[in-house]
Amino acid sequence: MISATDHQLMLHVRDGEVASLGVLFERHHAALFNFFLRLTGNRAASEDLVQEVFFRMLKYRRSYRDQSQFTSWMYQIARHVRFDQASRRSREVRLEEDSEERASADPAPGETMEKLEEVALLRDALASIPPEKREILVLSRFQKLRYEEIAEILGCEVGAVKVRVYRAVRELRDAFFALQGKRAS
Repeated sequence: MISATDHQLMLHVRDGEVASLGVLFERHHAALFNFFLRLTGNRAASEDLVQEVFFRMLKYRRSYRDQSQFTSWMYQIARHVRFDQASRRSREVRLEEDSEERASADPAPGETMEKLEEVALLRDALASIPPEKREILVLSRFQKLRYEEIAEILGCEVGAVKVRVYRAVRELRDAFFALQGKRAS
């Protein structure tokens, strides 16, 4: 049996077969959780935000269109959920490591403490840049979305996404080196 695409499943949900949302949840909840965790740094809040995204997908299922790309539509909802949460909670907290990162942070034979310190510095640098720049880096580098998908999510041109990613990477690099300099002294 050929499994249905995300788009086909969402069309079923839109048309009243809400049980198909469970399949979409199974496919996408981990990616959404990691998206929110990298933006908020809070595991409990990230879990709540994922639940809210799927609740809104169900609530606004009729807004899903045949020409829509599912992941773009899902991340648009996720952004709205995040903005709503951010307006309720003004302070960002330090990013936590998710279980995958923690497992990969365990030193392998031959891996140095210096490498682990660089990962921690990078995590701190990411937490220190403005939320809109952090968001575009998370979408492009961690969620591995194409620039075209990000443009659809953000409602802008692909060229604008490229510029924003470039600027965000540059700011992340500057924050990383600034933190590295502070820790070295």
